[in-house]
Amino acid sequence: MVASNKTDVVVIGGGPAGSTCATLIAQQGYHVQLFEREYFPRFHIGESLIPETYHVIERLGMLDKMKGSRFVKKYSVQFVNDRGTLSEPFYFWDNKPHECSQTWQVRRSEFDEALLSNAREKGVEAHEGHRVMEVLFDPGSSGRAVGARVQDDNGAERTVHADVIVDASGQSTLITSRLGLRQWDQELKKAALWTYFKGAYRDTGRDEGATIVMQTEGKKGWFWYIPLHDDILSLGVVADFDYLFKSRADKDHETIYWEEVARCPGLKGRLDKATRVEPFRAAKEYSYRASTCAGDGWVTVGDAFGFLDPLYSSGVLLALKSGSLAADAICGGLKNGDTTAAQLGQWETEFVQGMNRMRRLVCEYYDGLSFGRFVKTYPHLKGAVTDLLIGDLFKDSLDEVFVRIDELKARQMATAEVM
Repeated sequence: MVASNKTDVVVIGGGPAGSTCATLIAQQGYHVQLFEREYFPRFHIGESLIPETYHVIERLGMLDKMKGSRFVKKYSVQFVNDRGTLSEPFYFWDNKPHECSQTWQVRRSEFDEALLSNAREKGVEAHEGHRVMEVLFDPGSSGRAVGARVQDDNGAERTVHADVIVDASGQSTLITSRLGLRQWDQELKKAALWTYFKGAYRDTGRDEGATIVMQTEGKKGWFWYIPLHDDILSLGVVADFDYLFKSRADKDHETIYWEEVARCPGLKGRLDKATRVEPFRAAKEYSYRASTCAGDGWVTVGDAFGFLDPLYSSGVLLALKSGSLAADAICGGLKNGDTTAAQLGQWETEFVQGMNRMRRLVCEYYDGLSFGRFVKTYPHLKGAVTDLLIGDLFKDSLDEVFVRIDELKARQMATAEVM
């Protein structure tokens, strides 16, 4: 027997995007049911926050909790080239002297659980251990989403009808996959391999919590170096999928990992006193985007809409930002009785423009962009580059960075032709 009920909004997934969207809708007095298939805390990658997350965290009423947490404070992002040379760090505060310029390195199991707990405190009816089996569409309309079929971990099913369905199912992309909307990024075909260490070297002062991006020899790939609390280090390598996994005689993850560590000059000496404390994990070809974020009665947020790349740590920001923008559109639609695609997806154009700026910055790095050389050539643009790294992506003035990148590349190409 399948039970049935009704709510204003169903949110599929309790990660950062889903919890954010659900919380902000519930704060406006609407009834929200959130269904998360796992039980928190649970492991998730994507541990480095960037400063622009501050504003959504503030809206969620989470600032005091973050300030009182054990999470490592992060003040900058730093780059080490394939020769082991550290470029001038990008200190967030120096560019924007406001408390939002200090952010955090988080264990996602703890951070996500805190967000979901906060959602409950704000009135969200959140169910863990509940899997959404399918989103229900009205066959008599133009594909309007009208509800979801949900199964708990005992196998009991029920149908929940709602005015709006929010797909925050992460890389499961429930609605996007069903409707064939996912478009894989043909340029960013990367893979990642990572693990965790205790006792690794970490800097001091305001550099202690920095995210460090370290290139490997020949710029074949790069490592993230993220210091977490309890003396834990998250250390992962990112490279082209074919190079990292397909071109190896030995496909063993541990063997591949240590081969890449040996090829990273920036890591020299940093792991001498470290002990690996968790298994190796891998992810591959994870860059994609949906062709649209919304339809009648439904909207996608976070990874369910799209994922870029681990470089620059934009994942959580884009999850929180899309969740908050979608929440505002949903609340406006519920108030006015308009849950069409146009209303629910009204934020897409601006959001995609910001996402594209981050994607361009990612692609330029993989194409060999040296931030140190760029800033020396265009010192007046260091603030704009820092804005991009902060995640302040949604302003047209930043596009000058890309105009100058093109200019620099053309100049380098002309010089090479003369030689």
